[in-house]
Amino acid sequence: MKNPFFRWLLLLHAPFIIYHSSFGQDAWHITATNIDPANYYGITVANGMVGIVSSPEPMRVKDVVLNGVYDYYQRGRVSNILKTFNHVNMNLDVDGRRVNRSQISNFTQSLDMQKAEFTTTFDVGDKLSVKHTMMSLRHLPYTALTVVELTAKKDVTVAPMSVIEAPDHLADVRNYYAEIDRPHVLIPLLTSVGKSPSGKLTVAASSAFVFEEPHGSEPNIIHEDWDYNMHLAKFTKKMKAGETYRFSVVASSVASSQYNDPHNEAERLTIFAALEGRERLLNHHEAAWATLWQSDIIVDGDVNAQRAIRSALYHLYSFARAGTAYSLSPMGLSGLGYNGHVFWDTELWMFPPLLMLQPDIARSLLEYRYDRLDAARQNAFSHGYKGAMFPWESSAEGSEDTPVWALTGPFQQHITGCVGWACWKYYQVTKDKDWLRTRGYPILKEVADFWSSRVERNGPGHYDINNVIGANEWQENIDNNAFTNGMATTVLRYAADAARELGLTPDPDWEQVADNIPILKFPDGTTRENATYDGVEIKQADANLLAYPLTIVNKPEDIRKDLAYYEPRLSKEGPAMGAAILVALYARLGEPEKAAALFANSYKPNEVPPFGVLAETAGGTNPYFATGAGGMLQAVLAGFGGLDITDEGIVQRKTVLPKSWKSLTIKGVGVEKKTILVK
Repeated sequence: MKNPFFRWLLLLHAPFIIYHSSFGQDAWHITATNIDPANYYGITVANGMVGIVSSPEPMRVKDVVLNGVYDYYQRGRVSNILKTFNHVNMNLDVDGRRVNRSQISNFTQSLDMQKAEFTTTFDVGDKLSVKHTMMSLRHLPYTALTVVELTAKKDVTVAPMSVIEAPDHLADVRNYYAEIDRPHVLIPLLTSVGKSPSGKLTVAASSAFVFEEPHGSEPNIIHEDWDYNMHLAKFTKKMKAGETYRFSVVASSVASSQYNDPHNEAERLTIFAALEGRERLLNHHEAAWATLWQSDIIVDGDVNAQRAIRSALYHLYSFARAGTAYSLSPMGLSGLGYNGHVFWDTELWMFPPLLMLQPDIARSLLEYRYDRLDAARQNAFSHGYKGAMFPWESSAEGSEDTPVWALTGPFQQHITGCVGWACWKYYQVTKDKDWLRTRGYPILKEVADFWSSRVERNGPGHYDINNVIGANEWQENIDNNAFTNGMATTVLRYAADAARELGLTPDPDWEQVADNIPILKFPDGTTRENATYDGVEIKQADANLLAYPLTIVNKPEDIRKDLAYYEPRLSKEGPAMGAAILVALYARLGEPEKAAALFANSYKPNEVPPFGVLAETAGGTNPYFATGAGGMLQAVLAGFGGLDITDEGIVQRKTVLPKSWKSLTIKGVGVEKKTILVK
């Protein structure tokens, strides 16, 4: 079968059918019932600050990840985003016996994306039914809430336990327990404090039971300090057959990179949450998510595509938040993938859908770059250039954090263009001139100065950018890469536009350099990926990026020519973003069925059980790949939806939907929160 579309479709549908049996049947829930612990990739509840990754073990979690907190440990000589205390774990004894997977039945886990609540239900023999709901509270960035409901099937004695466990890499762990007793409330406070692996950071976590009984009738709490890495608080309750008992646990986690005194602050935040109480916490959390979901994508006619799109939106909304200077790593807050570093994945892949639907969150991602502009200036200076050279991998300080063995660090310089590009796109959408003056233009000016110093001036039309790595990372140390040159040209012109917008005179060299950076072509006019590219398989789209999201290749016949050449060369072992770009381009060319066939390849082969979370590549095991979610959402928004970010703001191109989609509604677009309808 020579047609690559048919071959792809055959590969795609097999894993989708396998996993679909575990998914919920509506567009807001992802439900897993036939859970295999040996083939389990957790789903994350997060609030842009604390990510909590699910586990196949009842009432447990796999990891708790703190955004923006980095240290060096166990993973080479570069920093890593920090896994902190597992402060939301629980144990449960039923009639004196510890509950584990071997003793339970009807085990189901479900994510309610609308409310960002993860619920696990199961039965313990014929004695007890358990409902365990967990969330990373959206309105309280450092705090989580767990609500437990126990229903007795017969008379039974239960002993729930709130557990704090330290991962092995935390050092000098200290465990504390105290009870704050007031006339109206009892707060049993469980706390752990430790040092990050290098000792430079202090991390702290605290938790407390929240009971619904009147003060004085709460269960008696017992504190057990097992060892330096684990302690717990527990209570015992006798239940009658048919009785339901409910309690909650609030838990907070912070680090010294966020507060000078994380120990006390973790306890203060937990006490605050405990005194707020379950109902107020739930109401505020759900209201915050309802506000986020005012910006939504609605597909009528394809519930599977709808659920996948919502999952992508849910994860991007979960991994970032407005009002911060934190960015997004390729794996968001789902674990340690790519060390939690920030790449071009943020600006080129995840930023555009957030900019279209959540401009305030998009601003936070750029604030991260602005705060690290001095480090980018130092990086440029160290490499003999002017302006600012943003690192390929960035963490806390904004200096280069790519492992030394990876050549991408010093050579994948298109990241600097991507940062400047995102700044101008933000201004195009918001028209926030004060932001442009204080944030956007200072970045764009330094980016433009970098490219002016980076080119090698070999005559008109030959301001070459040599010795780089492009978007297709499988070709190293090449000259005049299509995407690098295209992005440099684009951002040089954007810097000049930004200066004029502020009433300033742009450096005339910027546009002069932009006019002379070459975009290489084959003899038939096809864009050549680099000076020595000879048609070999590529990791991901590179030359095609010149048509979208850039507009350097803009004639339909030229876009088709590049698609025809590079599509069969796109590796099926590459990340999902390449297929997403092809989808957007075919949709914009008025070929919705071809786009729809490729759309499956932007996410379906990357889904892993039991929740269909995205791995980076087909058959991969490193979820959640937020970059792929960003690419898939761009395929929908900019492709099928026809949205385009221009000097006039977000406008809509004429587009045609696949036959299986009755309509596409995009709500909450831009700062005006417009609704876009495509039929």
